[in-house]
Amino acid sequence: QVQLVESGGGLVQAGGSLRLSCAASGRTFSTVAMGWFRQAPGKEREFVVAISRSGGNTAYADSVKGRFAISRDNALNTVYLQMNSLKPEDTAVYYCAAYLATRTWEVRSTVMEYDYWGQGTQVTVSS
Repeated sequence: QVQLVESGGGLVQAGGSLRLSCAASGRTFSTVAMGWFRQAPGKEREFVVAISRSGGNTAYADSVKGRFAISRDNALNTVYLQMNSLKPEDTAVYYCAAYLATRTWEVRSTVMEYDYWGQGTQVTVSS
């Protein structure tokens, strides 16, 4: 089992920045690949970004490339999502997710491939 707790959400003006954190517990952090997803009202949960077990491989949704950056600190059991140049369309509940990765470099980008989820943190971007 892996427990995930997100933090760092809030209200920000368009063009601003936020940094989300996700603290993991319950299993050796370096065995899990991590991802961030988001869900806006009335929409399906969508992939945002993922990072491999080692941190050496990442994948981004086209909508956030060049604006968002994922990183992880395996010593602190934490993954981060730095969000810059925020837009109103980035408004959503952001979820941290994890799965046990058999390969150090692999990343996945679909909801069904992740086994563990946090409770979510709200990000609201005002225009």
